[in-house]
Amino acid sequence: VVYDDPVEHFKYGSTGGERNLGFPYWIWRVLPEVCADHLPGDGFASVGMIYEPGRDLPVGMSKRRHMGLDRVFLNCAVCHASTVRTGVDTEPALVVGMGANTLDLMAFQKFMHRCVADRRFTPNQIIPRIQAAGADLDLLDRLVVYPLAVHLMRDGVAGLLGRMRFIHSQPDWGPGRVDTFNSAKALFNFPIEALRNDELLGAADFPTIWNQSKKRGMQLHWDGNNDRVEERNLNASFGTGATPRLIDHSSIARIQAWNATATPPAFSEFFPIDQALAGRGKVIYGEYCADCHGASGTDFSGRHVGQVVPLGQIGTDPYRLHSFTPQLAVNLGTPYAGTEYRFKGFRKTHGYANAPMDGLWLRAPYLHNGSVPTLWDLLQPRSARPQTFWRGNDRYDQVALGFVADVAQEGGRSFFLYDTTVPGNGNMGHEGARYGTALSDADKWALIEYLKTF
Repeated sequence: VVYDDPVEHFKYGSTGGERNLGFPYWIWRVLPEVCADHLPGDGFASVGMIYEPGRDLPVGMSKRRHMGLDRVFLNCAVCHASTVRTGVDTEPALVVGMGANTLDLMAFQKFMHRCVADRRFTPNQIIPRIQAAGADLDLLDRLVVYPLAVHLMRDGVAGLLGRMRFIHSQPDWGPGRVDTFNSAKALFNFPIEALRNDELLGAADFPTIWNQSKKRGMQLHWDGNNDRVEERNLNASFGTGATPRLIDHSSIARIQAWNATATPPAFSEFFPIDQALAGRGKVIYGEYCADCHGASGTDFSGRHVGQVVPLGQIGTDPYRLHSFTPQLAVNLGTPYAGTEYRFKGFRKTHGYANAPMDGLWLRAPYLHNGSVPTLWDLLQPRSARPQTFWRGNDRYDQVALGFVADVAQEGGRSFFLYDTTVPGNGNMGHEGARYGTALSDADKWALIEYLKTF
């Protein structure tokens, strides 16, 4: 399916992954009914997928006809779109380009694995439900096509998630996070069980993807392991099933053209800003933050913007850094070998990158692993930051600048308890006088007010 509008294409367009890992559309439709007890709630929305009114597929799911069947699979928007609510009873606003703050990708993967392994995942259980859902199946479909599709899907999902078995020994990622590079190791057939423990916990937040043209030449990913935007995008497309043989380069090019100039929504579109207080905060920002994070939310100039800060200096949780190894950097040069797309920019670093902060208000929870719920908390020393909090709420705290993190349930949905004492979840670092944690409360509030303008 092709969409003329670039935003619609980003939300629902194909990257080519359906030809590799695609689920038959009608089987996908009925899985939440067949295996309802393997989901935390009603349908795929219960793992944080977002449905727009009138849509049969969630944002981040594309459809393509392949080998006689409509097939669906994930696209870029599944990890880079989410919703924001201004109050308990307000309607959620969809924001494309932000991290998927509500999506629990590990829960989705585990659901798929458990469902295809379930004794109910059989043609006799699935085909009647497909027909009840509205599919017009002829005799050949009922007796040959869909029975075969069920068995092939079982084998395909079991094979893929068999490689991804490491997730069953990891702490739950929770909403808004993914372990990108251990997944890559699994696909490269690394001997996962033989790897060092300190490289097996790489869960980090889904990043924002706006203003990519302004970020060319910067060290990208949380650890700055590549400075080429195009390589970063092609590498990310592996997560949508888009292998070198089957990737849709024209579709990827359209996404790159869109996110090159895409911008975040302004905080002021949702909430008011105290301009006088923000003016005070601008001075504080210039003294403490601008060298590393840019002159403003649109001006990314600064002596250290887009550069890697050594771990010993920044002091944040080391596990995501350790998960990307020199061996993986070498292997990433092989998928597109012999073509113009071959990766040449991946390298091992020894710290985390200073990122520009466009759309900062939508990047919460903060730090690379999402271990600090609000900007107010980030401006405190570690001892004063929350040890546990709830992730997955899309209701926004306009004062502290972050998503509401002190309620376990809301609107019939339960949230994920994030524990910073779990390995890989640490909330240490980015603290001390140079990082603003020693400022007075008045100065911290002024700084936060200015950061609302980003």
